[in-house]
Amino acid sequence: MFDRMKAQADKNRDTAKVLRSRGKDDAAKRMEDRASELESGRVTDVTDQVVGLFRWAQGR
Repeated sequence: MFDRMKAQADKNRDTAKVLRSRGKDDAAKRMEDRASELESGRVTDVTDQVVGLFRWAQGR
């Protein structure tokens, strides 16, 4: 699960670079903050649970 969150954090940092190059420093700061939050472990990855719930619901 942590690999997904690390990959998303990397994408957020890449997006922040693009935003900063376009002069959108506030949005870039928010993306960098979100990336740091994802890497910190304070965010819970529930992807597997949601997918499992969706598959269970489809089976009915």
